Amino acid sequence: MTPTHAPSGYDVDRVRSHFPALAEGAAHFDGPGGTQTPDVVAEAVRDTLVSAVANRGTVTLAERRAEEIVAAARAAGADLLGADPRGIVYGRSATAITYDLSRALAKRWGPGDEVVVTRLDHDANIRPWVQAAEAVGATVRWVDFDPATGVLDADAIGAVLSERTRLVAVTAASNLIGTRPPICRTAEKVHDAGALLWVDGVHATAHASVDVAALGADFWVCSPYKFLGPHCGMLAADPGLLETLHPDKLLPSTDDVPERFELGTLPYELLAGTTAAVDFLASLAHTGDAASHRRDRLVASMAALHDHERDLLAWLEPELRAMPGVTVHSNAPARTPTLLFTVAGRDPQDLRRALAERRVNAPAGHFYAIECSRHLGLGDDGGVRIGLAPYTSADDVDRLVGTLRDIL
Repeated sequence: MTPTHAPSGYDVDRVRSHFPALAEGAAHFDGPGGTQTPDVVAEAVRDTLVSAVANRGTVTLAERRAEEIVAAARAAGADLLGADPRGIVYGRSATAITYDLSRALAKRWGPGDEVVVTRLDHDANIRPWVQAAEAVGATVRWVDFDPATGVLDADAIGAVLSERTRLVAVTAASNLIGTRPPICRTAEKVHDAGALLWVDGVHATAHASVDVAALGADFWVCSPYKFLGPHCGMLAADPGLLETLHPDKLLPSTDDVPERFELGTLPYELLAGTTAAVDFLASLAHTGDAASHRRDRLVASMAALHDHERDLLAWLEPELRAMPGVTVHSNAPARTPTLLFTVAGRDPQDLRRALAERRVNAPAGHFYAIECSRHLGLGDDGGVRIGLAPYTSADDVDRLVGTLRDIL
């Protein structure tokens, strides 16, 4: 049955009122690929573009405005991830940041060194490490997850670690099936082996409060456009650790951290939009205490969002599993509100199109988690993915369920 109450402090109608795109009438379950944008984010981007902004400096108003935008974005990223603003790096995308840092880290690797990747991950947290290792003669170790349960156990990662391990790359949540591996336990094993832990937090950051230091991640990369912001990438790391890395860069560019990792002029309008997105996330739980620290409001808001998505999923998932011919591949006990499913004898792309004709947006494919899709036995076709977001309502879920029943 449809949920009849909203979590305390979470008003989905108020949240939805800030998303102009929803007026087009579609029910959006495509958030894992990129969420819709609230008005305040679009306004922040526009306001920056129509204001006087120049290369950063301290002389003109335009230069100072650019400095303020960058400082505000670093502070926002730090509050979102429980990190140090001096360790917040911005880039074109999470993929681009991972590629750039993989090359910088690989400068310290050589033959005999080992790098660990998992088949649960998006290819953006696999291929950069595989290619960086191959370039310097290091060895890649693969870790599988259980295809039946979707679980990736910390012990499975621990089993391949040795004194030769230099880095372990793992997701905080699978963008394909939602599995949330135990990052804290994994970090302990990785650090006991003397290695670094790189965490792909792109999918996880949209659904739960993050504390990078408490989780034990040496690097945490994410994408603001997955949590209501604009298209760019963000990295959080200890500034002391970043000081030890020396990426390729232009001769005149600064060697300061975090700027040494940011190639070219930063996209100021996107950073302003990211700050606005973080502020909007902090307002999801309508506590009435706007004067409290943004980090505290973020923690409260993400907890309220978790409850909202949990309640919707508790209704949606049993309905989906009960439909004839449906196999749900999202089975891990700990996971995000993300469901990948297939239907016997039906092409996932045909199902996607049938849903789209009825204004229900639920994409299909492997979503660049190609190793995960293949390990599940789905080949390169993948399945149909349903993802919940802050603006998902009970009416959206009711519409999805009814539409799927009609199609099947």
